[in-house]
Amino acid sequence: MRKIVIAAALCISACTGVQAQLDSTAIKNGWTMHFQLTAVSQSHPSFKAQYSGPNSLVDSAEKGLLSVTTTLFAGKRLWKNAAVYFNPEIAGGSGMSGAKGIAGFPNGETFRIGNPAPALYVARAYLQQHIALANATYVQANDDINQVQAMIPDRRITISAGKFAISDFYDDNAFSHDPRTQFLNWSLMSNGAWDYPANTRGYTVGLVAELIQPGWAIRLSGVQVPKKANGPELDGKIFKANGETLEFEKSYTLGKRAGTVRLLGFFNTTQAPGYRATIKQTQQGDSTNVPVFTGDADLQHYGGSKWGWGVNANQDISDNTGVFFRASWNDGKTATWAFTEIDRSISGGIHINGNGWKRPNDHIGAAIVVNGISKDHRDFLASGLHGFIIGDGQLNYGSENIAEVYYAAQLFKHVIFSGDYQFVSHPAYNKDRGPVHVFAIRGHIEF
Repeated sequence: MRKIVIAAALCISACTGVQAQLDSTAIKNGWTMHFQLTAVSQSHPSFKAQYSGPNSLVDSAEKGLLSVTTTLFAGKRLWKNAAVYFNPEIAGGSGMSGAKGIAGFPNGETFRIGNPAPALYVARAYLQQHIALANATYVQANDDINQVQAMIPDRRITISAGKFAISDFYDDNAFSHDPRTQFLNWSLMSNGAWDYPANTRGYTVGLVAELIQPGWAIRLSGVQVPKKANGPELDGKIFKANGETLEFEKSYTLGKRAGTVRLLGFFNTTQAPGYRATIKQTQQGDSTNVPVFTGDADLQHYGGSKWGWGVNANQDISDNTGVFFRASWNDGKTATWAFTEIDRSISGGIHINGNGWKRPNDHIGAAIVVNGISKDHRDFLASGLHGFIIGDGQLNYGSENIAEVYYAAQLFKHVIFSGDYQFVSHPAYNKDRGPVHVFAIRGHIEF
């Protein structure tokens, strides 16, 4: 823990100095530099559990488990309509029970942390090129995180190539997308059933192409997937193992209030074995596939596929209040490979700005989630097998139901402090365990 604090302090000091030197002239000359630090301390009291397995949430109390991420967002404008971005990141700490035992895990920052010791790595390094289309008008893009200040065409094709998080481009939502300032739960920061391609820390390598027009956009991407389930190494056999994602986004007004809807489809090809075939093999005494599900081995055989869809919408209903909704599904026939063990998910919630109580930079969020898994996945867990996130050794199936509420207060210009509570019924889809009460304190610095 001491190493994490020291590393974070050094990073803040260095980035503050760089940011101070990055004056308006440098920004106009095409440089951008931003920084974030997020620390989450999470706890849960003891809860009832009839039994536990290898991937169960610990039923005794866990207190003050700290995760920390710090990121430097650097970028430079190159030639016309082009820029390069580079994001070194430090992450450390741990999630409750080693980030296991709940499919909709309560801390959206812990999936990036593979080891409690702080580690420095490159999170993003990618080139972005805008291509103006006919009748395009150039509009101002202000300096921001991974955005150089520039005039860019409003009708364009945008190509991003390199290393990034696929969630940087897809499944955005004005009220439920960023675990650093909004909801912490995994199944609220994105479509829960989207097994989005990423390594353990949440990043991948590939290409995203976007067709952007005023009021709508289409995105298509091809990226790498992990070599092992939830693994740190991406699979280099890109023609045998890859992830494709397609999204259509439409902005609209409803009663003069802004809204956006997004429709997403995905298809992943990996080394993932099937649930049904693995159950049959283990009953016959063949456990070859078992360590593949947990990420302890690769299969050396390709052809495992997973496909699915997601719907995502956010809608303003007043000057200070907005609501959101998500629903997602995947076929649930093969092992979860990258995100978490959710095959069906539906969520909705509300976001309220603090203008009503004269705290315009504060906000409140409240949401509910219902997660589920396929029949094949249920039978796999009930047989005593497990993946890399959940597995209690037995299963009395019930949907995993989660409620989350948080209050985020801006204490200073660049500092946001949040209190968060989550209620989890049937953790890991098991009626014989829980419910679980999860409490968190989150600090976020950004400039």
